[in-house]
Amino acid sequence: MCSMISDGDRVTDAPSLFGPDAGRKADGVQVTGPSAPLAARMRPRTLDEFVGQDRLVGQDGALRELIERDRVPSLILWGPPGCGKTTLAAILANRTGARFEPFSAVTEGVPRVRELIAQAAERKRAGGSDTILFVDEIHRFNRAQQDAFLPHVEAGTIVLVGATTENPSFEVVGPLLSRTRVFVLEPLEAEAVETLLIRALTDSVRGLGELGLEIEPEALRLLARSADGDARRALNALETAAELVTPGNRIGTPEVERGLQRRFPRYDKSGEEHYNLISALHKAVRGSDPDGALYWMTRMLEGGENPMFIARRLVRMAVEDIGLADPGALRLAIAARDAYHFLGSPEGELALAEACLYLAVAPKSNRVYRAFGAASRAARDTPAEPVPLHIRNAPTGLMKDLGYGAGYRYDHDWADAVAPQRYLPESLDGATFYEPGSQGVESRIAVRMQEIREAREQAKQDESGSEPGGSDDHEAGD
Repeated sequence: MCSMISDGDRVTDAPSLFGPDAGRKADGVQVTGPSAPLAARMRPRTLDEFVGQDRLVGQDGALRELIERDRVPSLILWGPPGCGKTTLAAILANRTGARFEPFSAVTEGVPRVRELIAQAAERKRAGGSDTILFVDEIHRFNRAQQDAFLPHVEAGTIVLVGATTENPSFEVVGPLLSRTRVFVLEPLEAEAVETLLIRALTDSVRGLGELGLEIEPEALRLLARSADGDARRALNALETAAELVTPGNRIGTPEVERGLQRRFPRYDKSGEEHYNLISALHKAVRGSDPDGALYWMTRMLEGGENPMFIARRLVRMAVEDIGLADPGALRLAIAARDAYHFLGSPEGELALAEACLYLAVAPKSNRVYRAFGAASRAARDTPAEPVPLHIRNAPTGLMKDLGYGAGYRYDHDWADAVAPQRYLPESLDGATFYEPGSQGVESRIAVRMQEIREAREQAKQDESGSEPGGSDDHEAGD
């Protein structure tokens, strides 16, 4: 069904953006009737009505300039729900001289895409207008389906405008990304949301103006803040709150709280927020901030993250960022994992919280992590170095005859149980992989390693006398 909208002095018939009229010539977008949700009725129709995203659509914004000049390239609009992606597409539909073909990856399929591209190709061959194909929720297409756009974007058959709530780096194929410009939309600031709410309360044509409602300042701030940058959520909550008061009365905090209901975390277990939050948790632990670490961990749990994923990451933090500065950290992380297995949720989450806080305040050292990396590089660089004969096992007579184990010094026969011999291949003699730091237990390890070095040097000096006996008694064992 079409409706009449005003665009300055121009009045046009406008098909629904994603309704049964999708795919027709779109000089505008649908303005819904009074029974439609408030958020749909209050959708901005022009760039001047648009609120927020000043970096993109402000007076000097790059996207605003492209829209006003009708020079829109293939692009991706990436941002959270309710930040204005579909609204910008609707404004683009009103402003462009090209044929605007809206398409939803949620409700329509690939056959419809092929049909629209075929029509665009025929239109271009006939010398007609260009075609802008707007694909909402473009991340719903799999990689093969996205690849199907490539030749048509490359050839200029269509200008692709995609909208997504997911990070394009993860959800849009690289070749398509390289042929589009990505515009990042941020969650709306609370001030911008307040502007939209006041506009909805005072607009008598599309909003709630005829009800004569006012809203208490504290209730307005609460609603704008609790919307978490989502204009649609704020307007839906305002509409619900308005239904809870008598016309002419003021909307207060109780009505706003009832309208908001529960605030849902902005989190997904496989997309960008998953990686953002686990990165924040890990870096807060590494940075010895127990409050930050506990906050990000609980954000993940509230968002529905598998607690065992968090437990595994805590174990990794214990070995990567604490290591031998506090060997108890690994024991506690493992114990927290086992406690969660034993108790389940929610009691087991306290064990994770205990481990999280312990790791955050523990002394930090990445020396084990660095030592393992250095040893791994050496192992890759010298993959065929033979084991020195004196530290090889010699369980058979033949192996003894070949020199296996010859010259081995049994360390317990020497002072401080340190024999004057090397344990690395000859080409790596003197290499150092692990160097303990000065934090926690590692400071004591550093002292012990210095004692070992001194004992070995002393043993070498003493070796000029008779060599301690007993080496042959132990050469057959590991």
